[in-house]
Amino acid sequence: MIIAIDGPAASGKGTLAKRLALHYGLRHLDTGVIYRAVAKAMLDAGADLNDEARAAMVAQTLDPATFDDPALKSQEVGAAASVVSALPKVREALVSFQRQFAEQPPGAVLDGRDIGTVICPQADVKIFVVADPAVRARRRTLEAQARGEPADEAVVLADILKRDERDRNRAAAPLKQADDAHLLDNSHLDIESGVRAAIDIVEAVRAGRLRA
Repeated sequence: MIIAIDGPAASGKGTLAKRLALHYGLRHLDTGVIYRAVAKAMLDAGADLNDEARAAMVAQTLDPATFDDPALKSQEVGAAASVVSALPKVREALVSFQRQFAEQPPGAVLDGRDIGTVICPQADVKIFVVADPAVRARRRTLEAQARGEPADEAVVLADILKRDERDRNRAAAPLKQADDAHLLDNSHLDIESGVRAAIDIVEAVRAGRLRA
């Protein structure tokens, strides 16, 4: 079974994806981490984030062992990832990796911004997770503070709105809800309620109560 979880950053989709993978005994891939890894490598090298050829080369030589680097969660890397993820050659280089991960038995839960529309359009279940931008900014600020990083909630909100606009309007795999994806508004749900809502969607699709 392949489950595609899409939606904007800090909407809670990452946590939902991890919990769904655990619940169903599937593997999990946060595809945003892949782009963050490319972005961090570009930043570390002092390279121009818009250098498409160089970014694509980095994408082709990624080491999955770096995906657990806590530095990938920083606001700077997140903003840079939004830039490199808009480069067609970078996305092309990483599509194969993501699809191969999804297709390995027994299946997987992938979360990102183009899983249901581009990476796994054949996914068994697609869920599009959203949350109010102000709620997302608060969550992101608390996460940064928990890591000991300074964070201004107003600045974080401005960054979120800017990234959403860029991601929705990029030429390559724009952020949008797939026609057959089920919307889950996570604005006012705690973790447990959000996970339960996501499981309910999966079970309804599997039982034929909702369209796949």
